[in-house]
Amino acid sequence: MGMLKVKRQSNIEETIMRKSILAAAVALMCLPVTAQARDIGSVSTTFRLLGAANDKIKIEAFADPKIDGITCYISRAVTGGITGAIGLAEDTSDASIECKQTGPIVFKEAINIREKGEEVFNERRSILFKALHVNRFYDAEANTLVYLTWSDKLIEGSPKNSISAVTLEPWGTTLPGKPLLK
Repeated sequence: MGMLKVKRQSNIEETIMRKSILAAAVALMCLPVTAQARDIGSVSTTFRLLGAANDKIKIEAFADPKIDGITCYISRAVTGGITGAIGLAEDTSDASIECKQTGPIVFKEAINIREKGEEVFNERRSILFKALHVNRFYDAEANTLVYLTWSDKLIEGSPKNSISAVTLEPWGTTLPGKPLLK
């Protein structure tokens, strides 16, 4: 009887482990695919006597994770000083975006065309409460991808935003891929 109880316990633990692994895999698949930014450069805007760095305007670039041939450039304010150096500063919501066709356009995955667009990039802007987002939209009538950068805040949102549009055009003799929509 004792051996049967141990075997049942082992089977229950194995079932729980399998369900946990499956739940974790499903949760990871549901996370948005976001691009990784690379630094392009920056300029100092305010001298900080204390701390490791001045306030800056930083420029980063990222490729659309689902579409080859499109690169977006974001400029954004970065707070320096002591709080900026240790990651406690809350950066402003100011940001600008410009997206360009930088090669043949190839759709690697289906893109969402829902009203809220699809998030392609996000970055934390304060220790807890603010993030910078980039959402992609598709204008089927104009055959154009539209990228919106915006900032959110847990307590109150931010109306500051910027957009850029990329019309799907040939690259040399290569015709643009057709969007895979979902």
